[in-house]
Amino acid sequence: MAITAAMVKELREMTGAGMMDAKKALTENDGDQEAAIDWLRTKGLAKAAKKSGRIAAEGLVAVQVAGGKGVAVEVNSETDFVGKNADFQAMVSGIAGVATTVADTEALLTADMGGKTVSEVVTDAVATIGENMSVRRMASVEGDVVVSYVHNAVATDMGKIGVLVALKGGDEGFGKQVAMHIAAANPQSLSEADLDPAIVEKEKSVQIEIARESGKPEQVIEKMIVGRMKKFMAEVTLLGQSFVINPDLTVEAAAKEAGAEIVAFVRMEVGEGIEKKEEDFAAEVAKAAQG
Repeated sequence: MAITAAMVKELREMTGAGMMDAKKALTENDGDQEAAIDWLRTKGLAKAAKKSGRIAAEGLVAVQVAGGKGVAVEVNSETDFVGKNADFQAMVSGIAGVATTVADTEALLTADMGGKTVSEVVTDAVATIGENMSVRRMASVEGDVVVSYVHNAVATDMGKIGVLVALKGGDEGFGKQVAMHIAAANPQSLSEADLDPAIVEKEKSVQIEIARESGKPEQVIEKMIVGRMKKFMAEVTLLGQSFVINPDLTVEAAAKEAGAEIVAFVRMEVGEGIEKKEEDFAAEVAKAAQG
């Protein structure tokens, strides 16, 4: 029986199992949902699945560079405490090593790691450590010179913020300076051409509304918007930002002085974009008292 994406999605929603585990369960049981659920339970994957509803927004980012390619991988856990666990750190380091051999997150999850897939290794760790975990994403860069940097590393090549920089020309010393700049300045894109048009339009509409509040004529407002958007681009694009090592230069100008061209970068921070549940302890106590 052909296993469809919709069937896998349904089983994942019913059990909380990972994508590859759900697909394997359905394949082993000819698409029978009930049998697949039982299969997941017998393999010990149901225990992990129960934890999958909990938000995993902590964890580590690990970086590795090999043969002109750099990778950054985010592996999440529920608590910051697990990020300090030596077994968890060893697993994350191993996953980053595997990531240097694959193209994307989906391929990483199915890649071999000591005789098991990466997805299976993570599932085993969930059962052992007792927290929901997931390989959330990976990103890579390639270039003549590839440099990695971890801000406030908790172990070798891993911490809360990981940065990769790919250069054409230049050297590792300059690359490291750029990587440290990226960690601090958090640019949204390499250049204006790479910036998401939706971000540009949103900022422009905000600036138009602000300018109109001033009550100035439309012709004046148009000139104001041009200036403000130019300033915005300088703030959010890496090449346009003032270089933290020498604020008199833009990053682009500093790269030219160093005989380098920055061709790509990645800045990955643990938990970016994950909506954490805010625990209202006072409300919980009041609710318990009423009960």
